[in-house]
Amino acid sequence: MEKYKDMTLKKKTNLKLIRNLIFFVALIIFTFWYIFKDQDLNELKEALSRANKVYIILAALLMLCVHLMESINVRSILTSLGEKKFSIFRALKYTAIGVFFSAITPAATGGQPVEIYYMSKDGIKPSNGTMAMLMQLCAFQISTIGLSIICALLNLHLLQGNLIWFYILGIVLNETALTIMLLSVFSKKITRKLVDILIKIIKKLKTRNYELKIQKLEEEYEQYTKSAVFVKTHKKEFLKSLLRVTIQTAIFHSIPYFIYRAFNLNELTILNLFTMQAILYTTVSSIPLPGAIGISETLFLKLYGSAFGESILSGAMLLYRFVSFYLYILIFLIIVIINAIKNKDNDSVIDKNVQEIDNDIKDIKFKKEIFNT
Repeated sequence: MEKYKDMTLKKKTNLKLIRNLIFFVALIIFTFWYIFKDQDLNELKEALSRANKVYIILAALLMLCVHLMESINVRSILTSLGEKKFSIFRALKYTAIGVFFSAITPAATGGQPVEIYYMSKDGIKPSNGTMAMLMQLCAFQISTIGLSIICALLNLHLLQGNLIWFYILGIVLNETALTIMLLSVFSKKITRKLVDILIKIIKKLKTRNYELKIQKLEEEYEQYTKSAVFVKTHKKEFLKSLLRVTIQTAIFHSIPYFIYRAFNLNELTILNLFTMQAILYTTVSSIPLPGAIGISETLFLKLYGSAFGESILSGAMLLYRFVSFYLYILIFLIIVIINAIKNKDNDSVIDKNVQEIDNDIKDIKFKKEIFNT
């Protein structure tokens, strides 16, 4: 019976993954159909063929550096938490899994939980994995928002028309997310009150497996309180993490410049293109679509129009999105498949904990039935 239940759960998980992938691919197809339906494809092909391949390769390598910087940062945090030092290739595997699942799930909600899950399969404590993800996310939010605001203030002329409202919305949503994270980490009273309110709501609604949900909330609360202790006792590590993430963000924002140079353009400096990218990323990062597909391409065309010119703008957008997003999603998909095959028979700590909790819930229900009879 338990084996049948596990197979059913895995089947549901696989079906959900397939649905996400289908939606992801459909969104890509619709986006590029809508953008290129009125374009002369021969002109687009010609513009792409003229692009300097060296700069395109450099842009792709910079995106690899972005992922490597994240891997190095997460590995460093895990090491400081007492985990054994492991290779950068293993750290990159976790990043690849996180990036892929973030890309195919709305608002990038699926990446970090799956990343923590596969860390636990390799023997890393889920609490440490969660801590590393939380510190990475906090540092990333601080660096992206900070750089974006500085770039926007120095180039207010870029925020024209409706773009300014999209940008403000992006800043507000990102600031709100960061504030909630910081309050959750540093204010034990506020976090406890929020948890208590959520527990009351769950108990009143009596949703399916509400005991499990309450236990998960309590575990997350404990994790957040441990996070505050970590930051207070590892201030240097957090500052190092923030520095590494800032470098990671700066590298990412530099990629459009290499796409710009690929088309033999040199009027604008790297700072000009860096500024545009900082504004673009903050604007689209809060959009609850997988990979911000559709909105990223559309806003690129709007924001970079004066930089590239109408004749090569669509080709530049296509190259930029391929190098900075689609290329590594394809590569990371292969890594995800290989990793899933290798680890299919390995139970993680999370698997065992869920099974124990599930057994506890069954025991509670059984005792209730006995009591009621």
